[in-house]
Amino acid sequence: MKNYESRSIKIRNYIPPLKGVRGMLLISFLLLFAKMSYAQVSATVDSTSIKIGEEIRYKVQVEADSTQIIVFPEGQTFTPLEVIESYKIDTARNGNRFGLVKEYALTQFDSGQYTIPRQKVMVGDQVFYTDSLKVEVRDVLVDTTKQKMYEIKPLVEVDASLFNWKKYIWWVLIPLLLLGLIAFFVFRRKRKKEAKEEELPPYERAMMALRRIDESHLLEKDSHKEYYSQLSETARRYIDEEVYDHALESTTDELIIRLDEEIKSGALNLDKTTIEELKSVLKTADMAKFARSKPDIGTAKADRSVIERVINETKEAIPEPTEEELLADEEYRKAIAEKKRRKKIIFGSLAGVAVVAITLIIFIAVKGYDLVKDSILGHPTKELAETEWITSAYGSPPVTMSTPKVLIRNNFKLTDEQKQILKGNETFVYGSILSNFYVVVTTMSYQQQTKVDLNKAVEGVVGYLEGQGAKNITVKNEEYQTLGGAKGIKVFGNFDVKNPIEKNNKKNEYMMLNFAEKGGFQQITVIYDIEDRYAKDLAQRIINSVELRNAK
Repeated sequence: MKNYESRSIKIRNYIPPLKGVRGMLLISFLLLFAKMSYAQVSATVDSTSIKIGEEIRYKVQVEADSTQIIVFPEGQTFTPLEVIESYKIDTARNGNRFGLVKEYALTQFDSGQYTIPRQKVMVGDQVFYTDSLKVEVRDVLVDTTKQKMYEIKPLVEVDASLFNWKKYIWWVLIPLLLLGLIAFFVFRRKRKKEAKEEELPPYERAMMALRRIDESHLLEKDSHKEYYSQLSETARRYIDEEVYDHALESTTDELIIRLDEEIKSGALNLDKTTIEELKSVLKTADMAKFARSKPDIGTAKADRSVIERVINETKEAIPEPTEEELLADEEYRKAIAEKKRRKKIIFGSLAGVAVVAITLIIFIAVKGYDLVKDSILGHPTKELAETEWITSAYGSPPVTMSTPKVLIRNNFKLTDEQKQILKGNETFVYGSILSNFYVVVTTMSYQQQTKVDLNKAVEGVVGYLEGQGAKNITVKNEEYQTLGGAKGIKVFGNFDVKNPIEKNNKKNEYMMLNFAEKGGFQQITVIYDIEDRYAKDLAQRIINSVELRNAK
Protein backbone atom coordinates (compact mmCIF):
# COMPACT_ATOMS: atom_id res chain seq x y z
CA MET A 1 0.00 0.00 0.00
CA LYS A 2 2.90 2.35 0.59
CA ASN A 3 4.08 2.01 -2.99
CA TYR A 4 0.58 2.68 -4.24
CA GLU A 5 0.26 5.85 -2.18
CA SER A 6 3.65 7.20 -3.22
CA ARG A 7 2.87 6.60 -6.90
CA SER A 8 -0.52 8.28 -6.55
CA ILE A 9 1.11 11.34 -5.03
CA LYS A 10 3.66 11.42 -7.82
CA ILE A 11 0.91 11.35 -10.43
CA ARG A 12 -0.98 14.20 -8.75
CA ASN A 13 2.18 16.29 -8.63
CA TYR A 14 2.47 16.20 -12.41
CA ILE A 15 -1.22 16.80 -13.26
CA PRO A 16 -2.07 20.41 -14.07
CA PRO A 17 -5.08 21.90 -12.33
CA LEU A 18 -8.25 20.62 -13.97
CA LYS A 19 -11.82 21.70 -13.46
CA GLY A 20 -15.11 20.03 -13.91
CA VAL A 21 -16.01 16.57 -15.06
CA ARG A 22 -13.15 16.37 -17.59
CA GLY A 23 -10.53 16.78 -14.89
CA MET A 24 -12.14 14.23 -12.59
CA LEU A 25 -12.31 11.66 -15.38
CA LEU A 26 -8.65 12.18 -16.26
CA ILE A 27 -7.56 11.80 -12.63
CA SER A 28 -9.69 8.65 -12.22
CA PHE A 29 -8.15 7.15 -15.37
CA LEU A 30 -4.58 7.81 -14.19
CA LEU A 31 -5.32 6.42 -10.74
CA LEU A 32 -6.88 3.30 -12.28
CA PHE A 33 -3.88 2.83 -14.55
CA ALA A 34 -1.52 3.13 -11.58
CA LYS A 35 -3.56 0.59 -9.64
CA MET A 36 -3.63 -1.93 -12.51
CA SER A 37 0.16 -2.00 -12.72
CA TYR A 38 0.21 -3.75 -9.35
CA ALA A 39 -0.34 -7.46 -8.67
CA GLN A 40 -3.14 -8.69 -6.46
CA VAL A 41 -2.71 -11.84 -4.33
CA SER A 42 -5.39 -13.53 -2.24
CA ALA A 43 -5.99 -16.93 -0.61
CA THR A 44 -9.15 -18.80 0.32
CA VAL A 45 -10.17 -22.23 1.65
CA ASP A 46 -13.27 -24.19 0.70
CA SER A 47 -13.97 -25.07 4.34
CA THR A 48 -12.81 -23.89 7.75
CA SER A 49 -14.05 -27.00 9.59
CA ILE A 50 -13.24 -30.60 8.65
CA LYS A 51 -13.07 -34.03 10.24
CA ILE A 52 -9.74 -35.72 10.91
CA GLY A 53 -8.14 -36.79 7.62
CA GLU A 54 -10.59 -34.89 5.41
CA GLU A 55 -9.32 -32.60 2.66
CA ILE A 56 -9.18 -28.80 2.60
CA ARG A 57 -8.82 -27.05 -0.76
CA TYR A 58 -6.49 -24.06 -0.30
CA LYS A 59 -6.66 -21.70 -3.28
CA VAL A 60 -4.14 -18.93 -4.10
CA GLN A 61 -5.34 -16.38 -6.67
CA VAL A 62 -2.92 -13.99 -8.37
CA GLU A 63 -3.72 -11.21 -10.82
CA ALA A 64 -0.62 -9.72 -12.44
CA ASP A 65 0.87 -8.32 -15.61
CA SER A 66 1.47 -10.93 -18.32
CA THR A 67 5.19 -10.11 -18.46
CA GLN A 68 5.83 -10.96 -14.80
CA ILE A 69 7.13 -14.30 -13.50
CA ILE A 70 5.06 -15.73 -10.65
CA VAL A 71 6.41 -18.27 -8.14
CA PHE A 72 3.91 -20.06 -5.89
CA PRO A 73 4.83 -21.72 -2.56
CA GLU A 74 6.09 -25.29 -2.80
CA GLY A 75 6.90 -28.01 -0.28
CA GLN A 76 5.64 -28.33 3.30
CA THR A 77 5.15 -24.60 3.89
CA PHE A 78 1.60 -25.14 5.24
CA THR A 79 2.74 -26.71 8.53
CA PRO A 80 1.00 -27.69 10.83
CA LEU A 81 -1.21 -28.92 7.97
CA GLU A 82 0.14 -31.47 5.51
CA VAL A 83 0.11 -31.10 1.73
CA ILE A 84 -1.62 -34.08 0.10
CA GLU A 85 -1.37 -32.80 -3.45
CA SER A 86 -0.29 -29.68 -5.32
CA TYR A 87 -2.45 -29.12 -8.39
CA LYS A 88 -1.47 -27.55 -11.70
CA ILE A 89 -1.84 -23.80 -12.15
CA ASP A 90 -5.04 -22.64 -13.87
CA THR A 91 -4.38 -19.58 -16.06
CA ALA A 92 -6.87 -17.09 -17.54
CA ARG A 93 -5.90 -14.09 -19.70
CA ASN A 94 -7.63 -10.71 -19.55
CA GLY A 95 -5.98 -8.32 -22.03
CA ASN A 96 -2.39 -7.77 -20.95
CA ARG A 97 -2.97 -9.28 -17.51
CA PHE A 98 -3.07 -12.85 -16.25
CA GLY A 99 -5.30 -14.39 -13.63
CA LEU A 100 -3.62 -17.46 -12.08
CA VAL A 101 -5.16 -19.91 -9.63
CA LYS A 102 -3.10 -22.48 -7.73
CA GLU A 103 -4.82 -25.07 -5.52
CA TYR A 104 -3.42 -27.29 -2.76
CA ALA A 105 -5.06 -30.22 -0.99
CA LEU A 106 -4.33 -30.02 2.76
CA THR A 107 -5.21 -32.24 5.70
CA GLN A 108 -4.44 -32.88 9.38
CA PHE A 109 -4.69 -36.12 11.38
CA ASP A 110 -4.96 -34.58 14.86
CA SER A 111 -7.99 -32.70 16.10
CA GLY A 112 -7.77 -29.10 17.23
CA GLN A 113 -7.67 -25.47 16.12
CA TYR A 114 -4.96 -24.77 13.52
CA THR A 115 -3.68 -21.73 11.66
CA ILE A 116 -2.56 -22.04 8.06
CA PRO A 117 0.46 -19.71 7.99
CA ARG A 118 0.94 -16.88 5.54
CA GLN A 119 2.25 -18.10 2.20
CA LYS A 120 5.00 -16.38 0.24
CA VAL A 121 4.24 -15.60 -3.43
CA MET A 122 6.84 -14.02 -5.74
CA VAL A 123 5.50 -11.75 -8.50
CA GLY A 124 8.43 -10.55 -10.54
CA ASP A 125 10.86 -9.07 -8.00
CA GLN A 126 8.13 -8.34 -5.45
CA VAL A 127 7.18 -10.50 -2.47
CA PHE A 128 3.53 -10.88 -1.42
CA TYR A 129 2.14 -12.72 1.60
CA THR A 130 -1.33 -14.20 1.87
CA ASP A 131 -3.41 -13.82 5.03
CA SER A 132 -3.18 -16.56 7.63
CA LEU A 133 -6.36 -18.64 7.94
CA LYS A 134 -7.80 -20.48 10.93
CA VAL A 135 -9.30 -23.94 10.48
CA GLU A 136 -10.84 -26.47 12.84
CA VAL A 137 -10.17 -30.23 12.72
CA ARG A 138 -12.91 -32.16 14.50
CA ASP A 139 -12.78 -35.60 16.08
CA VAL A 140 -14.72 -38.44 14.51
CA LEU A 141 -17.30 -39.63 17.03
CA VAL A 142 -17.08 -43.37 17.66
CA ASP A 143 -19.64 -45.46 19.50
CA THR A 144 -17.37 -47.53 21.74
CA THR A 145 -20.29 -49.79 22.68
CA LYS A 146 -20.40 -51.09 19.09
CA GLN A 147 -16.85 -50.48 17.87
CA LYS A 148 -14.25 -52.75 19.43
CA MET A 149 -11.12 -50.94 20.67
CA TYR A 150 -7.62 -52.22 19.96
CA GLU A 151 -4.28 -51.55 21.55
CA ILE A 152 -1.95 -49.03 19.91
CA LYS A 153 0.55 -50.76 17.67
CA PRO A 154 4.26 -50.25 18.42
CA LEU A 155 6.38 -47.88 16.36
CA VAL A 156 8.02 -49.32 13.25
CA GLU A 157 11.30 -47.94 11.93
CA VAL A 158 11.15 -46.63 8.37
CA ASP A 159 14.19 -46.18 6.15
CA ALA A 160 13.92 -42.60 4.84
CA SER A 161 16.93 -42.71 2.53
CA LEU A 162 16.65 -41.29 -1.00
CA PHE A 163 18.04 -44.48 -2.44
CA ASN A 164 17.14 -47.55 -0.40
CA TRP A 165 19.41 -50.01 -2.17
CA LYS A 166 18.53 -52.77 0.33
CA LYS A 167 14.95 -52.63 -0.88
CA TYR A 168 15.79 -52.74 -4.59
CA ILE A 169 18.57 -55.30 -4.33
CA TRP A 170 16.11 -58.05 -3.40
CA TRP A 171 14.28 -57.56 -6.71
CA VAL A 172 17.50 -58.61 -8.42
CA LEU A 173 18.91 -61.05 -5.89
CA ILE A 174 15.75 -63.11 -5.35
CA PRO A 175 15.37 -64.15 -9.04
CA LEU A 176 19.11 -64.78 -9.25
CA LEU A 177 19.05 -66.83 -6.06
CA LEU A 178 16.08 -68.86 -7.28
CA LEU A 179 17.80 -69.57 -10.60
CA GLY A 180 21.00 -70.36 -8.72
CA LEU A 181 19.19 -72.75 -6.38
CA ILE A 182 17.45 -74.53 -9.25
CA ALA A 183 20.74 -74.89 -11.13
CA PHE A 184 22.46 -76.00 -7.93
CA PHE A 185 19.95 -78.74 -7.16
CA VAL A 186 19.88 -79.97 -10.77
CA PHE A 187 23.67 -80.01 -10.92
CA ARG A 188 23.88 -81.55 -7.46
CA ARG A 189 21.45 -84.32 -8.38
CA LYS A 190 23.39 -85.06 -11.53
CA ARG A 191 26.69 -85.04 -9.65
CA LYS A 192 25.29 -87.30 -6.92
CA LYS A 193 24.09 -89.75 -9.53
CA GLU A 194 27.46 -89.72 -11.25
CA ALA A 195 29.29 -89.98 -7.93
CA LYS A 196 27.10 -92.90 -6.89
CA GLU A 197 27.90 -94.63 -10.13
CA GLU A 198 31.60 -93.91 -9.70
CA GLU A 199 31.50 -95.48 -6.26
CA LEU A 200 30.38 -98.77 -7.86
CA PRO A 201 33.06 -101.26 -8.92
CA PRO A 202 34.11 -101.01 -12.63
CA TYR A 203 32.29 -104.25 -13.50
CA GLU A 204 28.93 -103.06 -12.11
CA ARG A 205 29.31 -99.67 -13.87
CA ALA A 206 29.96 -101.47 -17.13
CA MET A 207 26.84 -103.63 -16.71
CA MET A 208 24.80 -100.51 -15.87
CA ALA A 209 26.12 -98.80 -19.02
CA LEU A 210 25.04 -101.79 -21.13
CA ARG A 211 21.55 -101.65 -19.61
CA ARG A 212 21.30 -97.95 -20.48
CA ILE A 213 22.25 -98.78 -24.07
CA ASP A 214 19.43 -101.35 -24.20
CA GLU A 215 16.94 -98.82 -22.78
CA SER A 216 17.94 -96.06 -25.17
CA HIS A 217 16.49 -97.84 -28.25
CA LEU A 218 19.18 -96.25 -30.43
CA LEU A 219 18.94 -98.99 -33.05
CA GLU A 220 15.20 -98.42 -33.46
CA LYS A 221 15.97 -94.71 -33.94
CA ASP A 222 18.55 -95.57 -36.60
CA SER A 223 21.35 -94.05 -34.46
CA HIS A 224 24.01 -96.64 -35.26
CA LYS A 225 26.86 -94.21 -34.73
CA GLU A 226 25.75 -93.31 -31.19
CA TYR A 227 24.96 -96.97 -30.42
CA TYR A 228 28.44 -98.22 -31.35
CA SER A 229 30.12 -95.19 -29.72
CA GLN A 230 28.55 -96.08 -26.36
CA LEU A 231 29.23 -99.77 -26.84
CA SER A 232 32.91 -99.16 -27.67
CA GLU A 233 33.34 -96.70 -24.79
CA THR A 234 31.82 -99.15 -22.27
CA ALA A 235 34.32 -101.88 -23.22
CA ARG A 236 37.29 -99.51 -23.39
CA ARG A 237 36.43 -97.84 -20.04
CA TYR A 238 36.22 -101.19 -18.26
CA ILE A 239 39.56 -102.31 -19.74
CA ASP A 240 41.06 -98.86 -18.90
CA GLU A 241 40.10 -99.23 -15.23
CA GLU A 242 40.96 -102.92 -14.81
CA VAL A 243 43.70 -103.84 -17.30
CA TYR A 244 45.31 -101.07 -19.33
CA ASP A 245 45.01 -97.43 -18.15
CA HIS A 246 45.35 -95.95 -21.66
CA ALA A 247 42.59 -97.94 -23.30
CA LEU A 248 40.31 -94.90 -23.83
CA GLU A 249 42.82 -92.94 -25.91
CA SER A 250 44.42 -95.92 -27.72
CA THR A 251 43.44 -97.02 -31.23
CA THR A 252 41.84 -100.43 -31.73
CA ASP A 253 45.08 -101.99 -32.96
CA GLU A 254 47.11 -100.51 -30.07
CA LEU A 255 44.58 -101.82 -27.55
CA ILE A 256 44.59 -105.37 -29.00
CA ILE A 257 48.42 -105.44 -29.06
CA ARG A 258 48.53 -104.38 -25.42
CA LEU A 259 45.99 -107.04 -24.41
CA ASP A 260 48.10 -109.69 -26.20
CA GLU A 261 51.12 -108.52 -24.23
CA GLU A 262 49.18 -108.78 -20.95
CA ILE A 263 48.15 -112.36 -21.85
CA LYS A 264 51.72 -113.35 -22.72
CA SER A 265 53.08 -111.84 -19.48
CA GLY A 266 50.55 -113.81 -17.45
CA ALA A 267 48.91 -110.66 -16.03
CA LEU A 268 45.70 -111.50 -17.89
CA ASN A 269 44.37 -115.03 -18.24
CA LEU A 270 42.12 -114.42 -21.24
CA ASP A 271 41.34 -116.68 -24.19
CA LYS A 272 42.70 -115.66 -27.61
CA THR A 273 39.23 -116.13 -29.17
CA THR A 274 37.76 -113.51 -26.82
CA ILE A 275 40.41 -111.00 -27.92
CA GLU A 276 39.56 -111.61 -31.57
CA GLU A 277 35.84 -111.14 -30.90
CA LEU A 278 36.59 -107.85 -29.10
CA LYS A 279 38.77 -106.73 -32.01
CA SER A 280 35.98 -107.49 -34.47
CA VAL A 281 33.39 -105.47 -32.50
CA LEU A 282 35.77 -102.53 -32.06
CA LYS A 283 36.55 -102.49 -35.81
CA THR A 284 32.82 -102.48 -36.57
CA ALA A 285 32.38 -99.61 -34.09
CA ASP A 286 35.16 -97.63 -35.81
CA MET A 287 33.45 -98.09 -39.16
CA ALA A 288 30.10 -96.93 -37.72
CA LYS A 289 31.66 -93.88 -36.10
CA PHE A 290 34.00 -92.72 -38.84
CA ALA A 291 32.72 -94.30 -42.07
CA ARG A 292 29.00 -94.08 -41.22
CA SER A 293 28.59 -97.82 -41.64
CA LYS A 294 25.20 -99.23 -40.57
CA PRO A 295 25.29 -102.93 -39.66
CA ASP A 296 21.93 -104.65 -39.49
CA ILE A 297 20.09 -104.77 -36.15
CA GLY A 298 20.82 -108.48 -35.65
CA THR A 299 24.57 -107.90 -36.00
CA ALA A 300 24.43 -104.90 -33.70
CA LYS A 301 22.65 -106.84 -30.96
CA ALA A 302 25.10 -109.72 -31.37
CA ASP A 303 28.01 -107.26 -30.96
CA ARG A 304 26.40 -106.01 -27.74
CA SER A 305 26.35 -109.60 -26.43
CA VAL A 306 30.02 -110.00 -27.42
CA ILE A 307 30.99 -106.92 -25.39
CA GLU A 308 29.12 -108.24 -22.33
CA ARG A 309 30.83 -111.61 -22.69
CA VAL A 310 34.27 -109.95 -23.07
CA ILE A 311 33.67 -107.91 -19.90
CA ASN A 312 32.55 -111.02 -17.98
CA GLU A 313 35.52 -113.10 -19.14
CA THR A 314 37.95 -110.27 -18.49
CA LYS A 315 36.62 -109.95 -14.96
CA GLU A 316 37.25 -113.67 -14.40
CA ALA A 317 40.69 -113.45 -16.00
CA ILE A 318 41.98 -110.61 -13.79
CA PRO A 319 43.92 -111.90 -10.75
CA GLU A 320 42.94 -110.56 -7.30
CA PRO A 321 44.82 -107.29 -6.46
CA THR A 322 47.55 -107.38 -3.83
CA GLU A 323 47.37 -105.31 -0.64
CA GLU A 324 49.89 -102.80 -2.02
CA GLU A 325 47.79 -102.31 -5.16
CA LEU A 326 44.70 -101.74 -3.05
CA LEU A 327 46.49 -99.05 -0.97
CA ALA A 328 47.80 -97.31 -4.08
CA ASP A 329 44.32 -97.32 -5.58
CA GLU A 330 42.88 -95.80 -2.38
CA GLU A 331 45.44 -92.97 -2.44
CA TYR A 332 44.60 -92.33 -6.08
CA ARG A 333 40.89 -92.14 -5.28
CA LYS A 334 41.54 -89.67 -2.44
CA ALA A 335 43.62 -87.45 -4.71
CA ILE A 336 40.85 -87.44 -7.35
CA ALA A 337 38.23 -86.62 -4.70
CA GLU A 338 40.34 -83.71 -3.35
CA LYS A 339 40.80 -82.35 -6.86
CA LYS A 340 37.05 -82.44 -7.46
CA ARG A 341 36.40 -80.72 -4.13
CA ARG A 342 38.77 -77.87 -5.03
CA LYS A 343 37.03 -77.47 -8.37
CA LYS A 344 33.64 -77.18 -6.65
CA ILE A 345 34.98 -74.48 -4.31
CA ILE A 346 36.47 -72.52 -7.21
CA PHE A 347 33.33 -72.74 -9.33
CA GLY A 348 31.11 -71.82 -6.35
CA SER A 349 33.24 -68.77 -5.55
CA LEU A 350 33.23 -67.65 -9.18
CA ALA A 351 29.44 -68.03 -9.31
CA GLY A 352 29.03 -65.91 -6.16
CA VAL A 353 31.34 -63.21 -7.54
CA ALA A 354 29.40 -63.25 -10.82
CA VAL A 355 26.05 -62.77 -9.03
CA VAL A 356 27.43 -59.81 -7.03
CA ALA A 357 29.03 -58.29 -10.14
CA ILE A 358 25.83 -58.60 -12.20
CA THR A 359 23.81 -57.01 -9.38
CA LEU A 360 26.24 -54.10 -9.10
CA ILE A 361 26.25 -53.55 -12.86
CA ILE A 362 22.44 -53.40 -12.92
CA PHE A 363 22.31 -50.86 -10.08
CA ILE A 364 25.11 -48.75 -11.58
CA ALA A 365 23.27 -48.68 -14.92
CA VAL A 366 20.00 -47.65 -13.22
CA LYS A 367 21.16 -45.38 -10.38
CA GLY A 368 24.66 -44.27 -11.41
CA TYR A 369 28.12 -45.20 -10.14
CA ASP A 370 28.47 -42.47 -7.50
CA LEU A 371 25.14 -43.19 -5.78
CA VAL A 372 25.77 -46.97 -5.71
CA LYS A 373 29.30 -46.48 -4.39
CA ASP A 374 28.13 -44.09 -1.67
CA SER A 375 25.21 -46.38 -0.73
CA ILE A 376 27.47 -49.43 -0.33
CA LEU A 377 30.69 -47.88 1.01
CA GLY A 378 29.00 -44.99 2.78
CA HIS A 379 29.40 -41.20 2.51
CA PRO A 380 29.42 -38.95 5.62
CA THR A 381 27.30 -36.15 4.13
CA LYS A 382 24.85 -38.57 2.49
CA GLU A 383 24.39 -40.30 5.85
CA LEU A 384 23.62 -36.92 7.44
CA ALA A 385 20.96 -36.22 4.81
CA GLU A 386 19.31 -39.61 5.33
CA THR A 387 19.31 -39.59 9.14
CA GLU A 388 16.32 -38.42 11.17
CA TRP A 389 16.56 -34.62 11.48
CA ILE A 390 16.10 -32.74 14.74
CA THR A 391 14.34 -29.38 15.15
CA SER A 392 15.67 -27.34 18.10
CA ALA A 393 15.80 -23.76 19.37
CA TYR A 394 19.24 -22.28 20.05
CA GLY A 395 20.28 -19.23 22.07
CA SER A 396 18.43 -16.11 23.14
CA PRO A 397 16.65 -14.59 21.29
CA PRO A 398 16.02 -18.14 20.08
CA VAL A 399 16.75 -19.41 16.57
CA THR A 400 14.69 -22.44 15.56
CA MET A 401 16.14 -24.69 12.84
CA SER A 402 16.33 -28.30 11.68
CA THR A 403 19.67 -30.11 11.51
CA PRO A 404 20.75 -33.75 11.08
CA LYS A 405 22.61 -33.59 14.41
CA VAL A 406 22.09 -31.50 17.55
CA LEU A 407 24.48 -28.53 17.67
CA ILE A 408 26.86 -28.50 20.65
CA ARG A 409 27.13 -25.44 22.88
CA ASN A 410 30.53 -23.75 22.58
CA ASN A 411 31.18 -22.41 26.06
CA PHE A 412 33.22 -19.27 26.53
CA LYS A 413 33.13 -16.54 29.17
CA LEU A 414 32.39 -12.88 28.50
CA THR A 415 35.03 -10.32 29.46
CA ASP A 416 34.16 -7.51 31.88
CA GLU A 417 33.97 -5.10 28.99
CA GLN A 418 31.62 -7.40 27.05
CA LYS A 419 29.43 -7.93 30.12
CA GLN A 420 28.75 -4.19 30.22
CA ILE A 421 27.29 -4.37 26.69
CA LEU A 422 26.01 -7.92 26.32
CA LYS A 423 23.49 -9.73 28.46
CA GLY A 424 24.38 -13.02 26.80
CA ASN A 425 26.41 -14.48 23.95
CA GLU A 426 25.80 -18.10 22.95
CA THR A 427 27.35 -20.17 20.16
CA PHE A 428 26.34 -23.65 18.99
CA VAL A 429 28.51 -25.70 16.62
CA TYR A 430 28.52 -28.89 14.57
CA GLY A 431 31.69 -30.03 12.74
CA SER A 432 34.63 -27.80 11.83
CA ILE A 433 35.69 -25.61 8.93
CA LEU A 434 38.03 -28.40 7.72
CA SER A 435 35.29 -31.04 7.65
CA ASN A 436 32.83 -31.62 4.81
CA PHE A 437 30.09 -29.82 6.72
CA TYR A 438 30.15 -27.05 9.35
CA VAL A 439 27.19 -25.34 11.07
CA VAL A 440 27.41 -22.45 13.56
CA VAL A 441 24.60 -20.55 15.31
CA THR A 442 25.46 -17.41 17.31
CA THR A 443 22.98 -15.30 19.28
CA MET A 444 23.62 -12.08 21.25
CA SER A 445 21.34 -10.19 23.63
CA TYR A 446 22.18 -6.69 24.85
CA GLN A 447 21.88 -5.08 28.28
CA GLN A 448 20.07 -2.09 26.80
CA GLN A 449 17.85 -1.67 23.75
CA THR A 450 20.32 -1.53 20.86
CA LYS A 451 19.73 -1.05 17.15
CA VAL A 452 21.90 -3.53 15.25
CA ASP A 453 23.29 -2.47 11.87
CA LEU A 454 23.22 -5.63 9.73
CA ASN A 455 25.32 -3.94 7.03
CA LYS A 456 28.23 -3.84 9.47
CA ALA A 457 27.71 -7.54 10.10
CA VAL A 458 28.13 -8.10 6.35
CA GLU A 459 31.37 -6.10 6.41
CA GLY A 460 32.64 -8.29 9.24
CA VAL A 461 32.17 -11.55 7.31
CA VAL A 462 35.61 -11.38 5.70
CA GLY A 463 37.31 -10.85 9.05
CA TYR A 464 35.34 -13.71 10.61
CA LEU A 465 36.30 -16.14 7.82
CA GLU A 466 39.94 -15.01 7.80
CA GLY A 467 40.01 -15.73 11.51
CA GLN A 468 38.99 -19.30 10.61
CA GLY A 469 41.95 -19.58 8.19
CA ALA A 470 40.07 -18.76 4.96
CA LYS A 471 41.78 -17.25 1.89
CA ASN A 472 40.56 -15.89 -1.46
CA ILE A 473 37.14 -15.01 -0.02
CA THR A 474 34.27 -13.87 -2.27
CA VAL A 475 31.31 -12.08 -0.68
CA LYS A 476 27.79 -11.52 -2.04
CA ASN A 477 24.73 -10.41 -0.08
CA GLU A 478 21.01 -9.98 -0.53
CA GLU A 479 17.95 -9.31 1.56
CA TYR A 480 16.38 -12.40 3.06
CA GLN A 481 13.05 -13.15 4.70
CA THR A 482 11.95 -16.34 6.44
CA LEU A 483 8.52 -17.85 5.92
CA GLY A 484 7.63 -16.56 9.38
CA GLY A 485 8.37 -12.99 8.29
CA ALA A 486 11.74 -12.39 9.96
CA LYS A 487 13.84 -10.08 7.76
CA GLY A 488 17.59 -10.13 7.56
CA ILE A 489 20.57 -10.27 5.23
CA LYS A 490 21.93 -13.36 3.52
CA VAL A 491 25.67 -13.41 2.82
CA PHE A 492 27.15 -16.10 0.59
CA GLY A 493 30.22 -16.93 -1.47
CA ASN A 494 33.26 -19.22 -1.40
CA PHE A 495 36.81 -19.34 -0.08
CA ASP A 496 39.92 -21.55 0.12
CA VAL A 497 41.17 -23.12 3.31
CA LYS A 498 44.39 -25.12 3.82
CA ASN A 499 44.21 -28.53 5.44
CA PRO A 500 47.13 -28.67 7.91
CA ILE A 501 47.26 -32.47 7.82
CA GLU A 502 47.00 -33.16 4.07
CA LYS A 503 48.78 -29.84 3.19
CA ASN A 504 46.35 -29.07 0.36
CA ASN A 505 43.80 -26.32 -0.31
CA LYS A 506 40.10 -27.12 -0.13
CA LYS A 507 37.42 -25.05 -1.86
CA ASN A 508 34.46 -24.27 0.39
CA GLU A 509 31.14 -22.51 -0.08
CA TYR A 510 29.30 -20.70 2.70
CA MET A 511 25.85 -19.27 3.45
CA MET A 512 25.30 -16.90 6.36
CA LEU A 513 22.02 -15.41 7.65
CA ASN A 514 22.12 -12.29 9.85
CA PHE A 515 19.06 -11.10 11.82
CA ALA A 516 18.37 -8.40 14.40
CA GLU A 517 15.23 -9.50 16.22
CA LYS A 518 13.95 -8.22 19.60
CA GLY A 519 16.99 -6.00 20.05
CA GLY A 520 19.37 -8.95 19.73
CA PHE A 521 21.55 -10.37 16.99
CA GLN A 522 21.30 -13.84 15.41
CA GLN A 523 23.75 -15.34 12.93
CA ILE A 524 23.46 -18.73 11.24
CA THR A 525 26.47 -19.96 9.22
CA VAL A 526 26.69 -23.09 7.06
CA ILE A 527 30.01 -23.99 5.40
CA TYR A 528 30.53 -27.02 3.16
CA ASP A 529 32.97 -28.60 0.71
CA ILE A 530 32.17 -27.36 -2.81
CA GLU A 531 33.07 -30.79 -4.28
CA ASP A 532 30.70 -32.70 -1.98
CA ARG A 533 27.71 -33.60 -4.19
CA TYR A 534 25.33 -33.92 -1.23
CA ALA A 535 26.42 -30.94 0.87
CA LYS A 536 24.73 -28.10 -1.07
CA ASP A 537 21.24 -29.63 -0.75
CA LEU A 538 21.94 -30.33 2.92
CA ALA A 539 22.97 -26.70 3.52
CA GLN A 540 19.97 -25.30 1.65
CA ARG A 541 17.63 -27.50 3.67
CA ILE A 542 19.07 -26.13 6.92
CA ILE A 543 18.85 -22.51 5.72
CA ASN A 544 15.23 -22.96 4.59
CA SER A 545 14.27 -24.32 8.02
CA VAL A 546 15.53 -21.26 9.94
CA GLU A 547 12.84 -19.38 11.88
CA LEU A 548 12.93 -16.86 14.73
CA ARG A 549 10.26 -17.54 17.32
CA ASN A 550 10.02 -13.89 18.28
CA ALA A 551 9.58 -12.73 14.70
CA LYS A 552 6.25 -11.13 13.92
